[in-house]
Amino acid sequence: MTQNASPLDFIRQIVTDDLASDKHGGRVATRFPPEPNGYLHIGHAKSICLNFGVAREFAGQCNLRFDDTNPLREDDEFVDAIQQDVQWLGFEWAGEVKNASDYFEQLYDYAETLISSGLAYVCDLSAEQIREYRGTLTTPGRDSPYRDRSVEENLALFRRMRAGEFKDGSRVLRAKIDMASPNVNMRDPTLYRIRHVSHQRTADAWCIYPMYDYTHCLSDAIEGVTHSLCTLEFADHRPLYDWILDVLPTPCHPQQIEFSRLNLEYTVMSKRLLNLLVTQNYVSGWDDPRMPTISGLRRRGFTAASIREFCARIGVTKKDNVIEMGVLENVVREDLDREAPRAMAVLDPIKLVVDNYPDDLVEEMEAVNHPNRPELGVRTVPFSRELWIERSDFLVNPPKKFHRLGPGREVRLRYGYVVQYASHVENDDGEVTEIHCTYDPQTRGGNTPDGRKVRGTIHWVSAEHAAQAEVRLYDRLFSVPSPGAAVANDSSEAALNEILNPQSLVTVNAAMVEPGLRALEAEARVQFERQGYFCIDRFDSSPERLVFNRTVTLRDSWAKLEKEQKSKSA
Repeated sequence: MTQNASPLDFIRQIVTDDLASDKHGGRVATRFPPEPNGYLHIGHAKSICLNFGVAREFAGQCNLRFDDTNPLREDDEFVDAIQQDVQWLGFEWAGEVKNASDYFEQLYDYAETLISSGLAYVCDLSAEQIREYRGTLTTPGRDSPYRDRSVEENLALFRRMRAGEFKDGSRVLRAKIDMASPNVNMRDPTLYRIRHVSHQRTADAWCIYPMYDYTHCLSDAIEGVTHSLCTLEFADHRPLYDWILDVLPTPCHPQQIEFSRLNLEYTVMSKRLLNLLVTQNYVSGWDDPRMPTISGLRRRGFTAASIREFCARIGVTKKDNVIEMGVLENVVREDLDREAPRAMAVLDPIKLVVDNYPDDLVEEMEAVNHPNRPELGVRTVPFSRELWIERSDFLVNPPKKFHRLGPGREVRLRYGYVVQYASHVENDDGEVTEIHCTYDPQTRGGNTPDGRKVRGTIHWVSAEHAAQAEVRLYDRLFSVPSPGAAVANDSSEAALNEILNPQSLVTVNAAMVEPGLRALEAEARVQFERQGYFCIDRFDSSPERLVFNRTVTLRDSWAKLEKEQKSKSA
């Protein structure tokens, strides 16, 4: 029984009621059935958390089953990536990984049973003709001229299809249901098609492959699934799911339950569009940190815990809605604010020389690793005469409310001393190239013996000791909230370029960071004070070449912009 203290969502309520009535003999069995034709995205994460979560909460089991019925688009790379993503999210499947191809022989036998019962026939219409005969939402379909073939002829033709005697597209096996059904999915749907393509698991053993609607329900039944959880677009397919299981002697009849899919602003969930982004080199790969794939989010620095929490917060409903990207980013910020240690990094460095600091002196300044978690301890950072600070922390002509460094201004160096502006150096173009200041030795570590207030605090790193790093500033890939709708009718290169965010990746090649960051392991996450949350790139970074990916900014920098855009449109 579930231990949830909060009210149950409608799916968990159904499972609770089924257990109470002993509907499935006290069993709870779910499955997660991705097609291995791409990497999993954040929408799949919702389904993973639901299917594996329900099984875990009700002491049941969840199978991982690959819907590998279309060898034209499937690949072992995707199989491996999907397994890694599920495990990274914190879930384990029951027993061995399963595949629809494990059941190809059983599915074929079931198809012959349908033919022998007069419930399926071989059709010679082309795909275009089948669409034409199917009718529309307002007009009934027409019977195929091959619908009344005899059982014997259909069996013979189907066996010849399996033997490889016919060309791709020349024949299909269709269910014989009702061409006048108001549900177009029930108008003699295709069950098998011919494809002379080698399969990644079964090689050339088959040249006919079952369709998803036929395969899915039978695989569920073969595995003893009790609750088959699908997104809302499969609601119209449920009558076919039930029809197939009703007319065939399957071990059980799972219950299909639909829930709303995850729609997220500023991204796309279409595998077709995601694949286009990869193959046309708009991104560096399926795990590009700008992609909504689980692998991409992981590489960007999102934690598994934050993704699970996000899925829990948006809940499970039957109503489609669009989630603001800020909701996901805020969950990530909350998680990283609790967990990520702090460090100092200068992304746009300019030299700050402390004129009255001894040339040969290096002090170790004590810095806390987390302001609210003393158990994370402290670290020391070297302080010397020459430092790097952010270029934006100095202005030659600062406005009144500029609480950083400039002529006539003093500022506190985080964990260090209070320094006061002395002079600066400009090049021939008038660009500031170096700043000089003096320090007050009595102000180390935050002390101000004379009681004066210093309004501004800036971060820094010792020029002599700093580690150079490449910092990748990632942002949203698209500049419009609904990119899928924007290219629904035109996904050409020009249309995509129109909505891509040109600032989705800005690379800083010579950032300066605390020397201790060289010891961070791959995927380690850290808050660069005043900058945002970053992680060590799991593939490109090394102690000799530090590469940091920005996970999220410290604040939702898009919220104000979106508010302004909405007010203008209103």
